Order: sequence, then C-alpha cells, then structure tokens
Amino acid sequence: MVKIALVSCGTEYSGIQKEIEKAANTFGAEIILPEIDLDYIDESYAKFGFSAQSSSLKLMIARAMAIVEGRCKPDAVFIASCFRCAEGALVRNAVRKFLQDNTRIPVVTYSFTERTKADELFIRMEALATTVTRRSILAREKQEGLTLGIDSGSTTTKVVAMENNKVIGTGWTETKDIMGSVYKGVEEAFADTEYTIDDVDGIGTTGYGRINIGKQLNAELIQEELSVNAKGAVYLAGHQKGEATVLDIGGMDNKVITVNDGIPDNFTMGGICAGASGRFLDLASRRLDVSIEELGPLALQGDYRNALLNSYCIVFGIQDLVTTLAAGGSKADAAAATCHSVAEQVYEQQLQEIDLREPLIQVGGTSLISGLVEAVSEMLGGIDVIVPPYSQHIGAVGAALLVSGMGHRQDNK
Repeated sequence: MVKIALVSCGTEYSGIQKEIEKAANTFGAEIILPEIDLDYIDESYAKFGFSAQSSSLKLMIARAMAIVEGRCKPDAVFIASCFRCAEGALVRNAVRKFLQDNTRIPVVTYSFTERTKADELFIRMEALATTVTRRSILAREKQEGLTLGIDSGSTTTKVVAMENNKVIGTGWTETKDIMGSVYKGVEEAFADTEYTIDDVDGIGTTGYGRINIGKQLNAELIQEELSVNAKGAVYLAGHQKGEATVLDIGGMDNKVITVNDGIPDNFTMGGICAGASGRFLDLASRRLDVSIEELGPLALQGDYRNALLNSYCIVFGIQDLVTTLAAGGSKADAAAATCHSVAEQVYEQQLQEIDLREPLIQVGGTSLISGLVEAVSEMLGGIDVIVPPYSQHIGAVGAALLVSGMGHRQDNK
C-alpha cells in the first residue's frame, strides 16, 4: 500500500481529516502522520528558520523535518492548510520547497475549506499513488505498436491514434453524450487510416470521463490527467530528460506540474474562480463577436492596459469587458485584457505555489490562443514558452504513449 504522509495544519479540527483519508483509501493509499515529540517540534522549528505564531504550523514544520531527516519514510506527501490562513499559505509553500529541495518524494499542495469533500481530492490522491506505483510506466519514452489515447475533458473530448512513435490521426469533439463523443472522436482519428478500434494493441483513457469510458472499452490504462498530461507534454516537447514545468489552462480547472526526467514530482490544480479558466476565454470571445481561434491574434494587436479587468469573477469580468466596449474601447484591447487577466490569475493562484523550472511547456486547447501564451510569458518576465505540436491533444497523446507499455490486447483475443 502506498504511504502518503499528511503534513498539514487544521485538518483535524476543521473536520476534513476523514475526507483526506477516504480519498487516499479510494486509490489504495494510506495516510500516515510522522510521529514526533514536543522536544523535536522545538528543535525542528529552530532549524527550519521560519517564524510562525501558530503551534499547529510549528507541528506541520516538524513533520516535514521528520521526513527530510528520515524519521518517517513515506512514498509521497500531501501538504495542506486552510485557505483562510495567510500564514498557513506561507508555511505551506515553504514546507513544499523544503521537501522538494531535500528529497525526491512526490508532493502535492492543497488549500482546503471546511466543506472540502473526498471526491474533490480524488485526482490529487490518484496522481500521488500513480506516481509511486506506475513509475516504470511513466518513465516510458517511446510509443510502440498501434494504440489509442482518449482524453474526456470537461468541455471537449480528444482522441489520438499512434503507431510506432508517430501520431497517425486525431479526433476532437465537444463533450456531450460521453460515449457518443468518444466514438465520434475515434472515427475522426482513424478517418485517414485503414484501421478501426478493433485493430489497436491498447487503449488508454484519461480526463473526467476516464473511468466510465475505460470500463466500457475495456481499456488497459485508466489514469488521471495530471501524470498523463505531464508525460504527453514532455514527450511532444522533446524534454523527457531533465526538468520542466507543464501548464494546462483547461475549460474548468487549471493544472501546473513540475517534472523531473519525465516523472511528475509536484502539482497543483484548480483555482478560485472560473475567471482563470478557458471558459472565461470562450465567453469573452463570444462577447467580442470573434471565434476562439481569432481571440489570440486579436489580443496581440491590443494593449491590456487600456481595458483593465479588475475582477477575478467570470461574471464581473464579462461586465468589465462590456463597460470597456461601451466606453469606446477597442476589441483588440479588450481581447488583450482578457488574456492578461487569465495569465495574472494563474500566476497568482498557482504558479507561485511551485518552483518554476524552465522550460515552461503550455498545453491544452488554450495553448493555441497566441495572446494567452504571450501574456503568460510576459507575466513570468518574458521567458520562452514552448507550445508543442498537438498541444491540444496532450492528454490523449500521453495516454496512447503510456498504454503501449502495458501489453497487447490483440494477444489476448
């Protein structure tokens, strides 16, 4: 069983301790608490060198120290603090950095509320367990045979067919009826080939609909999107060796993943508001009366400073756009402000939660919005942002790559 050390503040008295344990147990993992005494807490706090007023935060620091010093030997670490506590956020990030600087243990950070439920933690716990139990699969660098990858996202379903390390077909459709969208995507992926789904050696599924789809198609791989997207990103970007950061601004949530030699070692996902998601970009393009494909080039022609968006809320953000246009502002400036707003929120809510490792690889459908890619680069001081080929199909590519290392279904027929 995978052992996940809980390094947290407030999970016991907030009532979410059992939810964390339930989420871990769902994916064959066990939550453990590093055992320490009062003297060790004071000693660790002095070593750590961070001034915290809360005794619970001091305990959190001591538990992290116990892991680094080998008193506790978990397979992974879940770091959590309450979203209301500013001091907790600072300690959470400091502890995360301390663990990453001194161990090779995969880490995930989380800011919880008193209403957090187990299902909200599933993907994070599954990703931690996957990183530990499927390390050899995640280390795979080359696709072999004929495989199919399916990524059932919140807004779109992506399908990729790969043969002997090459993408031979892709499918892309809106996620409506789950299986109907899958079959349509599969048909598109095989349209220019002589193959059908019956010919494949393996099927891998990821995304929100992965479990349902995987069961119906008897998929060999059913895996959460954090590890799958990370693998697909470094594979297509040609950065499977060394360090990298993967950014996926999705239709409903965002993911930031740091990778070392193709293996994820830290990830954060979510956001405070849909105003930092692809959904906001979609609504903004409709209000500007341009297609989502036209939004990026239009944004590059404008200046976001002329049309400030002051709200992180998707509703009030659109109101800001309406106000700008009503006052005679240009569509280009409004488009630029839209992209800048999303990039700014992703930076403040997520990119500051990790240690950015270059190169930054931006993936997902929103990576095709050139104005957003430019805004992300500008927000990070002008660094180069890699948008690999097939970036919008990154999850499906990752699934097709990883499943090729899990045997051939043709041999079992």
